[in-house]
Amino acid sequence: MTGTVLQVNVSRGGIPKRAIPSGELMAAGVAGDAWRYPFHGGVRKAILLITIEGIDELASRGFPIFAGALGENLTTRGLDRRALRLRQRLAVGSAVIELTTIRTPCATLDVYGTGIQAALYDAQVHKGNPDSPRWGLSGFYASVVQPGTVRPGDAIVLPD
Repeated sequence: MTGTVLQVNVSRGGIPKRAIPSGELMAAGVAGDAWRYPFHGGVRKAILLITIEGIDELASRGFPIFAGALGENLTTRGLDRRALRLRQRLAVGSAVIELTTIRTPCATLDVYGTGIQAALYDAQVHKGNPDSPRWGLSGFYASVVQPGTVRPGDAIVLPD
């Protein structure tokens, strides 16, 4: 499985996150990024990755979202969210990340419409079942295994 980085996003806290030309991925997250609430972030949730295909799917259902709207640090293109698995490592630019957990959506996302949380996440995802049609729609948190620089257009690959 391969894909590309569509956007690298940061904010001073909250959503949306805005695109930057490149990002330094470190153990604590993307340099210059912040979280409004302390339960976001930390070394196991340093990076939030979401596919543009998932964003487009939600937008086609009427939710007014776009790359960065859901608070993701990395918006990707070409990765099949349904094939991504926890503990999987991905080489992204010169960095390596490891998917650690599915993101549980919170009420902050309700600014994009009633029902967005249910559209992103269900009981099967909560149980860790990748067969759910909602698997990965809310995004994957990741730890940074190898710090590095990430830019739009960089390849995302499964390292050997």
